Amino acid sequence: MENTIYIRMRNRVQVPIHEKVRLEDIAQIIAPEPALPTLKSLVVHHVTENDKSIVVIDVMKVISLMTPIVKESDIQTIGPAQTIVEVLIKKKSLSFPFFVLIWFLLFFGSAMGIMNFHDDVSMQSVQEKLYTIITGKNTSKPLLFQIPYSLGLGLGMILFFNHVFRKRINEEPSPLEVEMFNYQQDLDSYVVIHENKESMRRLDDD
Repeated sequence: MENTIYIRMRNRVQVPIHEKVRLEDIAQIIAPEPALPTLKSLVVHHVTENDKSIVVIDVMKVISLMTPIVKESDIQTIGPAQTIVEVLIKKKSLSFPFFVLIWFLLFFGSAMGIMNFHDDVSMQSVQEKLYTIITGKNTSKPLLFQIPYSLGLGLGMILFFNHVFRKRINEEPSPLEVEMFNYQQDLDSYVVIHENKESMRRLDDD
């Protein structure tokens, strides 16, 4: 139908503070050519300090703003019913001493975790026994196993996280990235549900 407008809300977008959120920023639009530029430039929200860090824009609000512009058109929605707008607030840069402190805490914390794990499973004893079985000699420092094991441990961590500093090894996501994605999905679902409850509470109060 020529008068049908299709709109697909985006899941999450980032907008600087004090910016106007336009319809093209939060949704994909398919509409007749005469009305398309007007719809794209339609302001659906103005970000202020009162919005804090998260704003949820519901598709019903978008439709209510579109209706006066395209009165005789049929508006069809596809995909998610809300868009989460993340307000970008300029934060203070991290000081170098604080960065070094965090780096040391993470480094020594990880080292202690690995050493405690090796102590729990008696890794030293196992390597000594393996060295004795293969070479027939007893030693308290089986470097033949310890050095390759240490190198392999570091290489295994690189392969596990799929990153060498900022460079990705391959296109597959690492387990950490998958967990972060799942966490973000759960967080977005919570924000949407919580915002809907707040909206209903405000309507009841009115």
